[in-house]
Amino acid sequence: MPVDKNVLEKVLARVQKPARYLGNEWNTCLKDHQQATLKMAFAFPDLYEVGMSNQGLKILYESVNSRPEILMERTFAPAADMEGLMRENDLPLFALESQEPLTSFDVIGFSLQYELSYTNVLNMLDMAGLALYSDRRSEKDPLVIGGGPCVFNPEPLAPFFDLFVLGEAEEFLPDLLAEIAALKAENHCKKELLIKLSVFEGVYVPSLYKPLYREGFLCGMEKLDPRAPDTIRKKYVPDLDRAPYPTAPIVPFIQTVHDRAVIELFRGCGRGCRFCQAGYIFRPVRRRSSENIVKTAKDLVTGTGYEEISLSSLSSADYPQLDVLISAVDNALSAGRVKCSLPSLRLDSYSVKLAEQVHHGRRSNLTFAPEAATERLRMVIKKNISEEEIFNALSDAVEAGWQGFKLYFMIGLPTEENEDVEAILTLCRRIRQYFKKEAKRSLNISVSVSTFVPKAHTPFQWEPQLALPKVIERQQLLRRGFRNMSGIDYSWHEAEGSLLEAVFARGDRTLAHLLERAWQRGCRFDGWSEHFSFERWQNAFQDLELDPGSYAYRRFEYDDYLPWDHLDCGVSKEIFIREHREALNGDLPEGAVDGTHSL
Repeated sequence: MPVDKNVLEKVLARVQKPARYLGNEWNTCLKDHQQATLKMAFAFPDLYEVGMSNQGLKILYESVNSRPEILMERTFAPAADMEGLMRENDLPLFALESQEPLTSFDVIGFSLQYELSYTNVLNMLDMAGLALYSDRRSEKDPLVIGGGPCVFNPEPLAPFFDLFVLGEAEEFLPDLLAEIAALKAENHCKKELLIKLSVFEGVYVPSLYKPLYREGFLCGMEKLDPRAPDTIRKKYVPDLDRAPYPTAPIVPFIQTVHDRAVIELFRGCGRGCRFCQAGYIFRPVRRRSSENIVKTAKDLVTGTGYEEISLSSLSSADYPQLDVLISAVDNALSAGRVKCSLPSLRLDSYSVKLAEQVHHGRRSNLTFAPEAATERLRMVIKKNISEEEIFNALSDAVEAGWQGFKLYFMIGLPTEENEDVEAILTLCRRIRQYFKKEAKRSLNISVSVSTFVPKAHTPFQWEPQLALPKVIERQQLLRRGFRNMSGIDYSWHEAEGSLLEAVFARGDRTLAHLLERAWQRGCRFDGWSEHFSFERWQNAFQDLELDPGSYAYRRFEYDDYLPWDHLDCGVSKEIFIREHREALNGDLPEGAVDGTHSL
């Protein structure tokens, strides 16, 4: 059913931010649907402001639309006011550029960035007029595919998807779409089409695999077709200089979460923090050349008009001779007319000098992530920085004129005790007192504390999450401590949301019905505190007689079959086991050496 443009116009006049749904921003790509051999809708399961800050969307939009015979348009999760009016007026979910319904596309591709967006995926499928489960959709319906970091354990979503793309897609996706177009032209049925696509590296077709269970626990994955690969290996881009990269991305009409141009310095990270999934799934480290970065910076400013460029990566200060590169970018951009920013700085003196270089005398706050407040626990998680280095970096920053700091910590890390949590209070108190004495002035200090979530394809994938009552207890310990500490602003992540994140990060296909039930109960935008309802989730668990603790709190053994064991991120399980053993520093339970212990 086509979208009634008159009805849509009336609906947009009643919503809070109609610019989220217009699709006619600067640099938008408009193509003739009649001329395209294949049409794909890129679906981001969150608000427009979040999705339009995602660099992957911009890269894939450029990559696919560079092929004249293929088109890609965008769609986002409608805000609550828009959803209500769309359902009230029988408007299906549509693509922004053409305002065509998603059912008129050949492929709908979801970007899966965060586990707490999963109910939005289901809601968007329903709003598009599609059956939630892939085996209930017809031959004429679009293929539903997924990509992004959550695809490294997509099992909770597997029954809803036709295929997943594991890894980096900017070079591969246009070829995959062209192959889909060719197979559709040959009138292959969906089942045969998916079997033929499954042989491509990086393509995971979940319907070709059946989970096996023993005594209620996952014990393996059975192939249902001999042509399907035993293991799905990720795709990755070997040379970033040769890969597609947008120099004239879409410029939104409204402010987005990251409202600036972005250049990726390098992909991957060699630091190996043991809790960090991105540091492992984006290996190996690949750098853009400085010449490519300078040229891209000039083209981006010309193509967008932005006055800020972010030099982005997982650890930006690790780019060789970054200070020289910053000077070259500054010179290319008229020395200060366009400013650079550096996210992901290390907590060291070199990073402070880099921050001073990019801010051109503007001093506000610096952000650092010690993650843990004791040196012992930082060694466990491989955040190799001493307390002396922390104070040296902060001292250099104050001397350079910075007015304050934002510090990120985690609680619930493996081997953590109450003393490690109390050390967060002690460290922050010492920082405040040190600078009050040495700098003769107070600083603005913000402290943000999140809860550790064990992720697939990391050395801590076998570790349980700290139980919810314990998390709340430690959060309260910090709240009481910071309440008596003037000059420090303390914030924390909701413990219940982190529990759900762990459930889906470690879960298997038994969670698909839970997702459906939670969505039926009204769960949407679970990553947003104003929308999140833990009570609804508790009711959904009770409806299906499922225990969240059996997913989040279970200690996996080394020889357990993990829900993601058939997916290869490029780092072997042996490396993860070695890193895990080194993290616990000989304190493993009895039986660890032969892998028979229960971690």
